[in-house]
Amino acid sequence: VLALALPHLPSDELVQIGGEPPVVGMSKGLIGAGTGLGVSGLIPNLQGQWAPIAGEGGHVTLPASDETEERLMAVLRARFGHVSAERVLSGSGLVVLYEAHAQLAGAEAEALMPADVTTRGLAGQCVLCEAALHSFCLFMGTVASNLAVSLGAQGGLYIGGGIVPRLGDFFVRSGFRARFDAKGRYTGYLSRIPVLVIHSPYPALIGAAQA
Repeated sequence: VLALALPHLPSDELVQIGGEPPVVGMSKGLIGAGTGLGVSGLIPNLQGQWAPIAGEGGHVTLPASDETEERLMAVLRARFGHVSAERVLSGSGLVVLYEAHAQLAGAEAEALMPADVTTRGLAGQCVLCEAALHSFCLFMGTVASNLAVSLGAQGGLYIGGGIVPRLGDFFVRSGFRARFDAKGRYTGYLSRIPVLVIHSPYPALIGAAQA
């Protein structure tokens, strides 16, 4: 339902992070981290109408892109076996990342809730919580860019859900966009795709009105 809202979201309720203006009539990608990780998109058909994608893209295997993430992944694989994108890009995933960073640091993890990790990390009150948020942003960059190249999302890569809008400027200043663009030979292609964070209060209702 949220995917159907993308062409109709007010511009003042979107925060663009890098890229150029969306290309009119081209595919749009959608990823939303909250209690889980939702992945969808809009594909134009030959009649100029939008067709939403239904799938379970949140359960793709999560890749590591550098040595720090390789160490994190080793911890997560030992704990969970298969590590999906949703395993870290969700509310519970913030806690999972915090606990993994604590284990790597040889520190005892507290029993935190996702909101605790976010609040402490944003306030700079906890080094491990802040590290968890940074890892979240980088992993989001990886997964979002993979979706963008898979869909050819020159119409924009949209991020919804409750977590990323809550991170605000932290997300904007993070390594998210650099990771999103880091695609080797396709860096130029990715660098032109705009990422738009949805700040609409009830975006799914806009989509439901189009269904």
